[in-house]
Amino acid sequence: MIERYTRPVMGEIWALRRRLETWLEVELAVCEARVRLGMLDPEILREIREKAGVDPDRSLAIEEETRHDVIAFLTALEERVGPPARFIHLGCTSSDIVDTANALLLSRAGEIILTGFDGLLATLKSLALRHKGQLCMGRTHGVHAEPTSFGLKITGFYAEMLRHRERFVQALHGIRVGKISGAVGTYSQIAPEVEALACQILGLGVDPVSTQIVQRDRYAHYFTALALAAGGVERLCLELRHLQRTEVLEVEEGFARGQKGSSAMPHKKNPISAENMTGLARIIRSNSLSALENMALWHERDISHSSVERIIMPDSTILMDYILHRLTGLLTRLRILPDNMARNLRASYGLFFSQKVLMALVEEGKMHRQAAYGHVQALAMRSWQEQRPFEDLVRGDALARQRLAADTLDRLFDLASYLLHEQTIYDRVFGPPDALPYETSFMTAAALSGNRP
Repeated sequence: MIERYTRPVMGEIWALRRRLETWLEVELAVCEARVRLGMLDPEILREIREKAGVDPDRSLAIEEETRHDVIAFLTALEERVGPPARFIHLGCTSSDIVDTANALLLSRAGEIILTGFDGLLATLKSLALRHKGQLCMGRTHGVHAEPTSFGLKITGFYAEMLRHRERFVQALHGIRVGKISGAVGTYSQIAPEVEALACQILGLGVDPVSTQIVQRDRYAHYFTALALAAGGVERLCLELRHLQRTEVLEVEEGFARGQKGSSAMPHKKNPISAENMTGLARIIRSNSLSALENMALWHERDISHSSVERIIMPDSTILMDYILHRLTGLLTRLRILPDNMARNLRASYGLFFSQKVLMALVEEGKMHRQAAYGHVQALAMRSWQEQRPFEDLVRGDALARQRLAADTLDRLFDLASYLLHEQTIYDRVFGPPDALPYETSFMTAAALSGNRP
C-alpha cells in the first residue's frame, strides 16, 4: 500500500516556478542593495518590481536554445521588464543567484522538516510517558536478555531523535549563507557591501570566502544530517517490525477498516508502514553520499554538483518530511499489547534472573566469580532444557540455599527491581516530573507466577 502524501507544501518548494521566483527574489535583493547604497535609482527598482515576474514555460522554451537555465531565466525576465532589465544581474555570475537561492530553498525546506521533528518528538514523549513501568523483555542478539520497560525503549528513541533534530538545526545554520561575490569570488565586478546588504535583505549570512560557489561541505552537512535522522527512523521502524512478528507480537501497526494485507492470504496484517520507511531511509542515506562526493570540485568550480543537487535537494527533503509525518501517524495508531509482553517475559522461564543470582553468590555468598558463573549457568541450561522455572531450580539448589538467605532469594526474583532506576533515566531525558505523580504498572513476580509455561 502507498500512503497518500497529503503535505504538498514541501513539494511546492521545489517546483520550477518556485525556483525561478526564488532566483528573482535574489536578483531583486541585489538591486535593492544597490539602491540603498546609492548605486541605483529607486525609480528604476520600482519599475523593475512592477514588471518583473517569472514564466516557467517561456524560460524552458528559451533554455532549449541557450542550454543555460539562468540565461534563459534572465532573457525571459528582460522580455517582461524592458530597458531597466539592464541593471538586473549586473556584476553577478549564475552561481551568485543559484547558490543564494538554494540557501533560501533549503532553509525553507528545513523549517518544514523541523515541524516534522517536533511532531514526532511530541508523539514519542507521550508514548514514553504512557508506558513508563510497562515491563517487557529486553533482547540482545534477538535473544532474551533482561527485562526493560516499553517506556524506556521509546525514551531511547526520543533521545536519539532529539539529537538528530539538534544536528539538523546546526546544518540549517550552516546552509543559511549567500554569496554575491561574482566570478571566482573576488568581487571584481561587484562590491562586498552589495553582497552583505543583499544577504541581509534575504535573511542570510554571508559566506566569508566563496569561490564561484558556496562550498559544498555546507550541503554535505545538511544531507548527512538528514541521512542520520533517516537512520534513526529506520532503527525505530526495524524495532517495530521485529516486535510485530507473530512469535513476538508486542506491538501492532494500526489496521484500517477495509485494509487488506495480502492479495493471497486474507489473514495478513503486515508492518507495511515501517517497511516502507525502512526503504525510503536507504534513499536518503544514499543521497548523502552524493552530497559528500559534491565537495571535491575543480579549482574555483565546475558544475558536476549541479545535476546531483537537482535530484537530491527535492528528493531528500520531501522524503524526510514524509517519513517524519508517516512515523508520527504510525506511532499514534500503534497498538501496544501488554499481555503479550507478559507472555514473552514468561517464555524463557525466568532465565533473565541469572545475573542477579550470580552477583548474589559472589557478593553475599563469597564465591569466586567464575565458580559462581559456572554453577548458575548449569542451573540456567537445565531450566531451558527441562522447561522448568529458573527460580524453582535456584530455590531448590543446595549450594544456593547454603550461600544465600531466604530473604535474599525473595529479593532476587522481584521483577520490579529491573525498573528501580527507570525514573532516573526519564529525568535525564525529559526532566523531573512536575505534573502528575509517577504511577507504576509493574508486572510483579506474583502476577506472573500464576501462568507459568
